[in-house]
Amino acid sequence: MSRTGTLYTVSAPSGAGKTSLVAALIERTEALRVSVSHTTREKRPGEENGVNYHFVDEGSFLAMLEKAEFLEHAKVFGNLYGTSQPWVQDQLTQGTDVILEIDWQGAAQVKHLLPNTKAIFILPPSRLTLLQRLTARGQDNSNTIEGRMAEAVEEMSHYIESDFLVVNDDFDQALAQLQSIIGCHRLATDQQRATLDDLLTTLFS
Repeated sequence: MSRTGTLYTVSAPSGAGKTSLVAALIERTEALRVSVSHTTREKRPGEENGVNYHFVDEGSFLAMLEKAEFLEHAKVFGNLYGTSQPWVQDQLTQGTDVILEIDWQGAAQVKHLLPNTKAIFILPPSRLTLLQRLTARGQDNSNTIEGRMAEAVEEMSHYIESDFLVVNDDFDQALAQLQSIIGCHRLATDQQRATLDDLLTTLFS
Protein backbone atom coordinates (compact mmCIF):
# COMPACT_ATOMS: atom_id res chain seq x y z
CA MET A 1 0.00 0.00 0.00
CA SER A 2 1.52 3.33 -1.04
CA ARG A 3 1.12 6.49 0.98
CA THR A 4 -0.89 9.33 -0.54
CA GLY A 5 0.54 12.79 -0.01
CA THR A 6 -1.19 15.44 2.07
CA LEU A 7 -2.13 18.86 0.74
CA TYR A 8 -1.45 21.88 2.95
CA THR A 9 -2.47 25.48 2.38
CA VAL A 10 -0.44 28.23 4.02
CA SER A 11 -2.06 31.67 4.16
CA ALA A 12 -0.94 34.95 5.71
CA PRO A 13 -1.19 38.69 5.19
CA SER A 14 1.54 40.27 3.09
CA GLY A 15 4.59 40.85 5.30
CA ALA A 16 3.92 38.05 7.79
CA GLY A 17 6.91 36.06 6.53
CA LYS A 18 5.02 33.26 4.84
CA THR A 19 7.31 32.89 1.83
CA SER A 20 10.53 32.76 3.87
CA LEU A 21 9.05 30.24 6.31
CA VAL A 22 7.75 27.96 3.57
CA ALA A 23 11.11 28.09 1.73
CA ALA A 24 12.95 27.03 4.91
CA LEU A 25 10.36 24.33 5.62
CA ILE A 26 10.75 22.85 2.12
CA GLU A 27 14.54 22.86 2.45
CA ARG A 28 14.47 20.96 5.75
CA THR A 29 11.65 18.49 5.06
CA GLU A 30 11.80 15.42 2.83
CA ALA A 31 9.00 14.58 0.40
CA LEU A 32 7.52 18.07 0.64
CA ARG A 33 7.15 20.47 -2.28
CA VAL A 34 5.60 23.86 -2.78
CA SER A 35 3.30 24.44 -5.71
CA VAL A 36 4.41 27.24 -8.05
CA SER A 37 1.33 29.30 -8.84
CA HIS A 38 0.46 31.00 -12.10
CA THR A 39 -0.03 34.77 -11.88
CA THR A 40 -0.66 37.76 -14.11
CA ARG A 41 1.23 40.21 -11.89
CA GLU A 42 4.54 41.72 -12.95
CA LYS A 43 7.76 39.95 -11.95
CA ARG A 44 9.54 41.66 -9.05
CA PRO A 45 13.33 42.18 -8.85
CA GLY A 46 15.08 38.90 -8.05
CA GLU A 47 12.13 36.67 -8.95
CA GLU A 48 12.45 33.88 -11.52
CA ASN A 49 9.80 32.52 -13.84
CA GLY A 50 8.95 28.94 -12.89
CA VAL A 51 10.60 29.31 -9.49
CA ASN A 52 8.66 32.02 -7.67
CA TYR A 53 5.67 31.99 -10.03
CA HIS A 54 4.71 31.03 -13.53
CA PHE A 55 4.27 34.55 -14.94
CA VAL A 56 1.61 34.64 -17.69
CA ASP A 57 -0.50 37.28 -19.38
CA GLU A 58 -4.18 37.61 -18.61
CA GLY A 59 -5.26 35.97 -21.88
CA SER A 60 -3.22 32.84 -21.15
CA PHE A 61 -4.52 32.69 -17.59
CA LEU A 62 -8.16 32.96 -18.69
CA ALA A 63 -7.61 30.24 -21.30
CA MET A 64 -6.31 27.88 -18.60
CA LEU A 65 -9.24 28.81 -16.38
CA GLU A 66 -11.68 27.96 -19.16
CA LYS A 67 -10.07 24.52 -19.45
CA ALA A 68 -10.56 23.97 -15.68
CA GLU A 69 -6.81 23.61 -15.14
CA PHE A 70 -6.80 25.44 -11.81
CA LEU A 71 -7.48 23.83 -8.45
CA GLU A 72 -8.17 27.32 -7.15
CA HIS A 73 -7.87 30.86 -8.41
CA ALA A 74 -8.28 34.34 -7.01
CA LYS A 75 -7.88 38.01 -7.83
CA VAL A 76 -5.61 39.83 -5.38
CA PHE A 77 -4.63 43.51 -5.70
CA GLY A 78 -5.90 43.44 -9.28
CA ASN A 79 -3.83 40.41 -10.29
CA LEU A 80 -4.92 36.84 -11.00
CA TYR A 81 -3.41 33.83 -9.22
CA GLY A 82 -4.09 30.13 -9.77
CA THR A 83 -2.84 26.66 -8.76
CA SER A 84 -2.30 23.91 -11.35
CA GLN A 85 -4.63 21.04 -10.49
CA PRO A 86 -2.88 18.36 -12.62
CA TRP A 87 0.50 19.07 -11.01
CA VAL A 88 -0.86 18.93 -7.46
CA GLN A 89 -2.77 15.70 -8.04
CA ASP A 90 0.29 14.08 -9.60
CA GLN A 91 2.47 14.95 -6.61
CA LEU A 92 -0.07 13.67 -4.09
CA THR A 93 -0.47 10.40 -5.99
CA GLN A 94 3.30 9.90 -5.82
CA GLY A 95 3.18 10.25 -2.02
CA THR A 96 4.66 13.75 -1.90
CA ASP A 97 3.15 16.31 0.46
CA VAL A 98 2.34 19.61 -1.23
CA ILE A 99 2.11 23.14 0.16
CA LEU A 100 0.04 25.81 -1.52
CA GLU A 101 1.08 29.37 -0.65
CA ILE A 102 -2.24 31.08 -1.24
CA ASP A 103 -4.53 33.67 0.29
CA TRP A 104 -7.53 32.80 2.42
CA GLN A 105 -9.89 32.86 -0.57
CA GLY A 106 -7.87 30.23 -2.40
CA ALA A 107 -7.49 28.16 0.76
CA ALA A 108 -11.28 28.15 1.18
CA GLN A 109 -11.75 26.99 -2.42
CA VAL A 110 -9.26 24.15 -1.98
CA LYS A 111 -10.79 23.08 1.34
CA HIS A 112 -14.21 22.95 -0.29
CA LEU A 113 -12.98 20.75 -3.15
CA LEU A 114 -10.59 18.63 -1.05
CA PRO A 115 -11.88 18.51 2.56
CA ASN A 116 -8.83 16.57 3.80
CA THR A 117 -6.59 19.56 3.06
CA LYS A 118 -4.84 20.94 6.15
CA ALA A 119 -5.09 24.74 6.34
CA ILE A 120 -2.33 26.71 8.12
CA PHE A 121 -2.53 30.44 8.85
CA ILE A 122 0.49 32.59 9.79
CA LEU A 123 0.03 35.78 11.81
CA PRO A 124 2.49 38.60 12.59
CA PRO A 125 3.11 39.33 16.30
CA SER A 126 1.63 42.84 15.95
CA ARG A 127 0.41 45.41 13.43
CA LEU A 128 3.52 47.49 14.05
CA THR A 129 5.79 44.58 13.16
CA LEU A 130 3.77 43.97 10.01
CA LEU A 131 4.09 47.63 8.99
CA GLN A 132 7.85 47.57 9.64
CA ARG A 133 8.30 44.45 7.50
CA LEU A 134 6.30 45.90 4.61
CA THR A 135 8.24 49.15 4.76
CA ALA A 136 11.63 47.40 4.99
CA ARG A 137 11.06 45.73 1.62
CA GLY A 138 11.54 49.05 -0.13
CA GLN A 139 9.40 47.84 -3.04
CA ASP A 140 6.19 49.82 -2.49
CA ASN A 141 5.31 53.47 -1.97
CA SER A 142 3.44 54.74 1.10
CA ASN A 143 0.02 54.57 -0.58
CA THR A 144 0.57 50.94 -1.58
CA ILE A 145 1.76 50.03 1.92
CA GLU A 146 -1.28 51.73 3.43
CA GLY A 147 -3.51 49.67 1.14
CA ARG A 148 -1.69 46.46 2.06
CA MET A 149 -2.10 47.18 5.76
CA ALA A 150 -5.85 47.70 5.34
CA GLU A 151 -6.08 44.49 3.34
CA ALA A 152 -4.03 42.66 5.97
CA VAL A 153 -6.55 43.41 8.71
CA GLU A 154 -9.32 41.88 6.58
CA GLU A 155 -7.17 38.86 5.70
CA MET A 156 -6.19 38.19 9.30
CA SER A 157 -9.85 37.95 10.34
CA HIS A 158 -10.03 34.67 8.40
CA TYR A 159 -7.53 32.89 10.66
CA ILE A 160 -10.50 31.16 12.30
CA GLU A 161 -11.06 29.11 9.12
CA SER A 162 -7.67 27.40 9.42
CA ASP A 163 -6.75 24.11 11.11
CA PHE A 164 -3.44 25.39 12.50
CA LEU A 165 -2.36 28.85 13.62
CA VAL A 166 1.29 29.99 13.80
CA VAL A 167 2.57 33.39 14.97
CA ASN A 168 5.78 34.45 13.24
CA ASP A 169 7.46 36.44 16.00
CA ASP A 170 10.65 34.38 16.25
CA PHE A 171 11.47 32.85 12.84
CA ASP A 172 13.14 29.67 14.16
CA GLN A 173 10.29 28.98 16.55
CA ALA A 174 7.66 29.51 13.85
CA LEU A 175 9.60 27.19 11.53
CA ALA A 176 9.81 24.51 14.24
CA GLN A 177 6.04 24.75 14.72
CA LEU A 178 5.45 24.26 11.00
CA GLN A 179 7.76 21.23 11.04
CA SER A 180 5.78 19.84 13.98
CA ILE A 181 2.52 20.18 12.04
CA ILE A 182 3.91 18.21 9.10
CA GLY A 183 5.64 15.61 11.27
CA CYS A 184 2.65 15.04 13.53
CA HIS A 185 0.30 14.49 10.61
CA ARG A 186 2.69 11.98 9.03
CA LEU A 187 2.51 9.95 12.25
CA ALA A 188 -1.28 9.69 12.10
CA THR A 189 -2.47 6.09 11.99
CA ASP A 190 -3.96 6.30 8.51
CA GLN A 191 -0.65 7.64 7.18
CA GLN A 192 1.48 5.14 9.08
CA ARG A 193 -0.60 2.19 7.89
CA ALA A 194 0.56 2.90 4.36
CA THR A 195 4.16 3.67 5.30
CA LEU A 196 4.53 0.64 7.61
CA ASP A 197 2.57 -1.80 5.50
CA ASP A 198 5.33 -4.45 5.41
CA LEU A 199 5.97 -4.24 9.17
CA LEU A 200 2.31 -4.49 10.06
CA THR A 201 1.90 -7.51 7.77
CA THR A 202 4.85 -9.22 9.44
CA LEU A 203 3.66 -8.43 12.96
CA PHE A 204 0.24 -9.98 12.41
CA SER A 205 1.03 -12.84 10.05
